[in-house]
Amino acid sequence: MSHDTAPAPAPAQPEQGGAAPPLGVGMVGYAFMGAAHSQGWRTVGRVFDLPLTPAMTAVCGRDADAVRTAAGRLGWTAAETDWRALIARSDVQLVDICTPGESHAEIAVAALEAGKHVLCEKPLANSVAEAEAMAGAAQRARERGQLTMVGFNYRRTPALALARRMVGEGRLGELRHVRVSYLQDWLVDPAFPLAWRLRREAAGSGALGDLGAHAVDIAQHLAGSPLAGVSAQTETFVTERPLPGEEPGGARGPVTVDDAAVFNGRLASGALASFEVSRVAAGRKNALRVEVNGTLGSLEFDLERLNELHFHDHTDTAAESGFRRILVTEAEHPYLEAWWPPGHGLGYEHTFVHQARDLLYAIATGTDPEPSFADGLQVQRVLAAVEESADKNSVWTAVDG
Repeated sequence: MSHDTAPAPAPAQPEQGGAAPPLGVGMVGYAFMGAAHSQGWRTVGRVFDLPLTPAMTAVCGRDADAVRTAAGRLGWTAAETDWRALIARSDVQLVDICTPGESHAEIAVAALEAGKHVLCEKPLANSVAEAEAMAGAAQRARERGQLTMVGFNYRRTPALALARRMVGEGRLGELRHVRVSYLQDWLVDPAFPLAWRLRREAAGSGALGDLGAHAVDIAQHLAGSPLAGVSAQTETFVTERPLPGEEPGGARGPVTVDDAAVFNGRLASGALASFEVSRVAAGRKNALRVEVNGTLGSLEFDLERLNELHFHDHTDTAAESGFRRILVTEAEHPYLEAWWPPGHGLGYEHTFVHQARDLLYAIATGTDPEPSFADGLQVQRVLAAVEESADKNSVWTAVDG
């Protein structure tokens, strides 16, 4: 796995007064993730000097009225109701997939076969087989010059990018422990309806795929080493929920995904890793916490304080040792050369701006973007190993591949 954290080096810019050539972007899906990706595409050219200008060409959704409204609200020029029509447009060179996981593979493979670059939200797919098909299509497309990226946006948090840089520089020495918890509470209420994220056929898994995919990617990215095996438990605490649109006491349907998962693992490097993900942790809205311990020091990150990174230098004397706060707002910190003066923090939405920036530079330079579809496949294999272990009473399960 790559240890790189900085965006690709900038290619030659247009001559003064010239405009960077356009890159037509077509997006499928316009809900939460679609809005977040749209924010990235709208903003990136207003902040960073770019080798390509993203043109927000068209957005696609099944409801004609709703997608037209979304296009106007989010900044897209046109609206489509069939993703095949969006892919077929000659003014779309990059397809951005923000749909539920059940459609990722079909849309991505079709887009690649049509000669488009592809950005796909995480998790890459709903199954290892689908992810393998996507990674295979990406590899074949790469030979034709097409690029692919998976949307693990938290890699683009400046503090986590700085953490990866520090690990890569050896500031922590040999890594021994990585621990990640990602907790939310939006499913605590048993009256919450049976949304698509609670059905396996649409979402693939529950908290495991939704939150665990991020947790696994962050752990492996920071450590620079993949998980070799896991021992896991999963649980569904509310097994039935009201069908959408039903009145209280109306029809209910089965929840077919997990509410929470806990698992331990060992990285290929030998370091230990532990994970806890839940969507029923009362009081936790979007609590992502990461800690990495090495022989020379430790790093700690909390998404609720996303402009901060805490670092313990174990080479300090005992009298001076302890965690210290790094305020990650300096121009020399990752991505911050184009934002605000020191001390003026960024937010969640800026990770999508950085994601767009990195992908545009990769396309302009022909550099393989990260994380790749191969990285997304590897995460999918970890998720599959977690489910297999949980089904077998937490037996140690090797990660395939």
